[in-house]
Amino acid sequence: MGRDLTVFTKDGVLNLRVGAIILKERRVLMVGNERADYLYSVGGRIRFGETAEEAVRREVYEETGVRMEIDRLGFVHENFFVGDAGKVAGRKVHEISFFYYMKTPEDFSPVCGSFTDDHSKERLVWVDLEENWKYYPAFFKEELRRPVKEVKQIVTIEI
Repeated sequence: MGRDLTVFTKDGVLNLRVGAIILKERRVLMVGNERADYLYSVGGRIRFGETAEEAVRREVYEETGVRMEIDRLGFVHENFFVGDAGKVAGRKVHEISFFYYMKTPEDFSPVCGSFTDDHSKERLVWVDLEENWKYYPAFFKEELRRPVKEVKQIVTIEI
């Protein structure tokens, strides 16, 4: 496979990403790291020549150590923000993400051995949807409380 689908332009950065929605007992599995004061979805950038479905299965395996099947596409998220770390720090980012509901095995025991682009150690955190955590994408808090079968498009503009 090719390199991550992150394109630097004179105006900012275009990023193509996937995210996994891994639910168990009204909780969602999120990722945190040593540097950030927030959590984020399991997932990462799509690589050149890779489908979004291939990318989410790869990312889930890389971040949890477990091979999982996709249930369905849940959200397409178009997100505009200023990067806070690594190569995109301080740059405007236009990110398009595909979030997939995953089939969570009964005996699911994830183990995180991954690192961020800037080499911060990552950790997995089960987040109760009723608790007040700071995490991204922020729409998870409301949308995952009452999931629907249809694919939803969500646009977030923070710049």
